Amino acid sequence: MAECIFCQIAAGHKPATIVYQDEHIVAFKDRAPKAAIHLLVIPRKHIRNLNDLQAGDEIILAHLLMKIPQIARENGLLDGYRTITNTGRGGRQEVYHIHFHLLGGGNLPSI
Repeated sequence: MAECIFCQIAAGHKPATIVYQDEHIVAFKDRAPKAAIHLLVIPRKHIRNLNDLQAGDEIILAHLLMKIPQIARENGLLDGYRTITNTGRGGRQEVYHIHFHLLGGGNLPSI
């Protein structure tokens, strides 16, 4: 999707501070962090959100979820972290490309 900011970041057409990437996913620093460490982990494939998952996407999502602990460790989150994904307007999704927030590095509020 040419107009999707996360697709543009994944393709290297928009700047971001990338902390991890491979053939399936990209992780980069959030530009408006809500914690001392706030990363976004996205698939390179454009998927709007959890509601738009299709057969075959489980491979990409499993890979993404399996990489989150490694990305957390490599970014100093040794004492734990929080992962969040927002789905749809009611879930306060702002960018319609599925992404997981990875937050930590300090006292996170209870939810």
